Amino acid sequence: MGSTSSAEREAARPAAAGRRGAVVAALMLSMALAALDATIVSTAVPQIVGDLGGFSVFSWLFSGYLLAVTVTLPLYGKLSDTFGRKPVLIAGSALFLLGSLLCALAWNMGALIAFRVVQGLGGGALQGTVQTLAADLYPLKDRPKIQSKLSTVWAVSAVAGPGLGGVLAAYADWRWIFLINLPIGALALWLIVRHLHEPEREATAHARVDWAGALAVFACGGVLLTALVQGGVAWPWLSAPSLALFGAGLALVAVVVLVERRAAEPIIPGWVWRRRTIAAVNLALGALGLLMVAPSVFLPTYAQSVLGLAPVAAGFVLSVWTLSWPVSAALSQHVYRRIGFRNTAMLGIGTAALILFAFPFLPYPGQAWQPALLMLLLGAALGLFQLPLIVGVQSTVGWAERGTTTASVLFCRQTGQTIGAAVFGAVANGVLAARLGGAGDLDSVTRALDSGSAPEATRRAIADAVHAVYLGAACAAALAFLVLLFLAPRKFPVLKD
Repeated sequence: MGSTSSAEREAARPAAAGRRGAVVAALMLSMALAALDATIVSTAVPQIVGDLGGFSVFSWLFSGYLLAVTVTLPLYGKLSDTFGRKPVLIAGSALFLLGSLLCALAWNMGALIAFRVVQGLGGGALQGTVQTLAADLYPLKDRPKIQSKLSTVWAVSAVAGPGLGGVLAAYADWRWIFLINLPIGALALWLIVRHLHEPEREATAHARVDWAGALAVFACGGVLLTALVQGGVAWPWLSAPSLALFGAGLALVAVVVLVERRAAEPIIPGWVWRRRTIAAVNLALGALGLLMVAPSVFLPTYAQSVLGLAPVAAGFVLSVWTLSWPVSAALSQHVYRRIGFRNTAMLGIGTAALILFAFPFLPYPGQAWQPALLMLLLGAALGLFQLPLIVGVQSTVGWAERGTTTASVLFCRQTGQTIGAAVFGAVANGVLAARLGGAGDLDSVTRALDSGSAPEATRRAIADAVHAVYLGAACAAALAFLVLLFLAPRKFPVLKD
């Protein structure tokens, strides 16, 4: 144990010895690219479809990217622990930039979707490795600073993405949505190559990559996430395609378990779930991903259809949580140093559950400041919840396990978002069907409202549907609270820096 800790400290020291400010700038640029490309395409869809066609499959522009990011996170986490952060981040950045260039050159919708998947394969490396390097570069007492910076970059980029995409599509060309990545990504890549220094490690020469496990994890995740993303959209939940995909996914889960048990260096090692702290954080942040779907997906619809706001004003109602989230995250260190990581996170998610539960009690139709105030408070609560868990769990492992641990946390959060989109979409459509006598789903009803042909009863039905989604999100928050209460240790087993 003594030699392992010494080796880990020796491995981490050179990474922090380079020009840390330049490396942090590169991490923030990389994080901005990953966040932007998850949302920037949304407002440019009409221009893209008008140019390339393929309206029936355009949703895969988003699904393909997010699926590729999610299923590659465990692989990149393990690779960064085996070969170091720098080569993984360089390879991922290069793949992301190649995908961006190919997207700009796409000649039809099929090609664009395929190149978005290439982008996502690189985006998985950006997300996981950036978060891991942030923990490598800073000791425990300073990690909240870099994590709050990354949270700010992520939040601002994710909210600004649709607006920037719309501006580029309207005043330039939709291909610039992808071309703009090239100079930004090239600068980040140059900073990483020039200023991030890691030592040659002896383990690298004998490293073995579990490629069979990687392929099994990729196939299993891809099949199950496809079933969740497309179920209820491209085909009914109980249709043959859905049942076939879920059946194949469950069979692949068994394959993953068998392959990983036999692997010398598994992509998803068993200790990720055997250690109470990591397992609890994985489940809690999976619930966070689930509950985040309620405001990020359904609040803009509520603001436009129920409150009657313009798209820009509706976007502002959502974006206010990006103001309080990073501020709360940055200040959370003063709380968890007094009461611990677990109790701080429980305080945050408990408050978030109450805020989400309060949303259905807003007056109808109400004023815009009312949901905006709730979003401001929700951002503060979630900042107090997420950052202590990430900093805490990263501090319980050494350098050689930090990439895998971080990737597992991000993988669970991404998977939670995918499950949340599927579950809450079904809930919203079910409530609408009950209120309107089985007529239509949320998308078709919203389009009818935009055309001015829907009655007041439809607006009330939409309000009821969104209220039901927020109640579901409150239940997810309560579930995260219970996971931390009963599964997480009272005091995280933090290692010394």
